[in-house]
Amino acid sequence: MTTTKGAALAPRHFGWAIDGKIATITINRPDRKNPLTFESYAELRDTFGALQRVADVKVVVVTGAGGNFCSGGDVHEIIGPLTKMSMSELLAFTTMTGDLVKAMRACPQPVIAAIDGVCAGAGAAIAMASDIRYGTARSQVAFLFVRVGLAGCDMGACAILPRIIGQGRAAEILYTGRAMDGSEALANGFYNRLCEPERVLADAHELARRIAAGPTFAHGVTKRMLHEEWAMSVDDAIAAEARAQAMCMQTADFHRAYNAFVKKERPVFEGD
Repeated sequence: MTTTKGAALAPRHFGWAIDGKIATITINRPDRKNPLTFESYAELRDTFGALQRVADVKVVVVTGAGGNFCSGGDVHEIIGPLTKMSMSELLAFTTMTGDLVKAMRACPQPVIAAIDGVCAGAGAAIAMASDIRYGTARSQVAFLFVRVGLAGCDMGACAILPRIIGQGRAAEILYTGRAMDGSEALANGFYNRLCEPERVLADAHELARRIAAGPTFAHGVTKRMLHEEWAMSVDDAIAAEARAQAMCMQTADFHRAYNAFVKKERPVFEGD
């Protein structure tokens, strides 16, 4: 498989920064609370898809500019045009947005969302599709599709959200479209941690650095198994984990860890 460098991706419709082994995506339309456009949807999908072939990026942090995460699809640039589309055009759009979530789940890098302010609609779905979510007390997470006359089954929400916060809680959130504040999102298990607004991105980067310093090949296996085991029986999952762990036992990082333990040193992982 051909690999490329993270710096070579250079998307145009959102911020993209590389710091060591960590890439940061910044949804960057702060004057409108960072809504998505057709172009940014597609480029996010393509960027996460390309990350499967990027070896030097080990963790991805997703955030928004100007005190908000993402307000969802732009009302004027997406919602309005959708009302004039044919069924085939609408299906192409909803397939594309779903493909963004699929690409986030398929890339081997753990994805950490750093969430402040508004996190709504497709923004909430991007947060949901991330592996770990850090938020703030003042943030508002809303799967508000029902409030614009749509079903809650958007971008995998009916499959993924119940697995994060539970079936009953997810049903209420998706039927009403109401927002969860930071305290509720933490209590429901949507957030892993609450941070101060001025610290949420820094705290997410701190966690990213900790993960990136670990055995990143094994992290990719963990992410894949967390995703794939949703559709497995317990017996099948145990068998799949046996195969996956045996493969990890062949890595140089596993041998590095053993040799460091023997020498009473801290292992330095290199991801191979």
